[in-house]
Amino acid sequence: MLKPVCAGASCQQAKETCSHLQMEWEGNRAAEDSATASKEPEAATGRDAQGAVGQAGSGASQADEMSTSPWQPSDISPLLKDPVAFRALIDLLEDHLRASFPHIDFIAGLDSRGFLIGPPLAQRLGIGFVPIRKKGKLPGPTESASYTLEYGKAELEIQSDAVEPGQKVVIVDDLLATGGTMRAACELVKRLKAEILECLVIIELKLLKGVEKLESVPFYSLLQYD
Repeated sequence: MLKPVCAGASCQQAKETCSHLQMEWEGNRAAEDSATASKEPEAATGRDAQGAVGQAGSGASQADEMSTSPWQPSDISPLLKDPVAFRALIDLLEDHLRASFPHIDFIAGLDSRGFLIGPPLAQRLGIGFVPIRKKGKLPGPTESASYTLEYGKAELEIQSDAVEPGQKVVIVDDLLATGGTMRAACELVKRLKAEILECLVIIELKLLKGVEKLESVPFYSLLQYD
């Protein structure tokens, strides 16, 4: 079982937010286990017919396994549904940024769940928000960067005049998994000659080692799942 670890366990709000997520995780996991148990006879028959199916599937990736689950540790839906928990989340992110950086010019958010976190966080800080979108979604001149997916490649874009050289930017998203999307976002901001203060996410899936793709860019995650 994956175990979430809170990076801000000394903060009572962090404890409450992490507890909220953990309860949601355990409840949904229990429902998943119950559903799996009810199908066990059918699954056993399948194993008999296939032979050593466990060995045959041993090469499946963790990402493939997670994609079949009805609920994932990377799902922020419980936070979005709960106004108290969501407010606590923005409080935590705001406190972290205020304590870490004396001046920030913009919050840049990744398409699409970064758009749910970035604008309220930027508003709290009294600064602007810059969207980094999937290819073809932004008007006017843009810069683009590609990143690799399991099934091919995709592109992110930022408007060419979104930020000015030397301006200080924090890039936000809900999740860091393999790190490809965040790395592409960093490339775009650097191409505009802005300074990336930090990449900031709610959840980090440490097993996938996405932070390694960010190289020297500072990184902070509120929750880490091993």
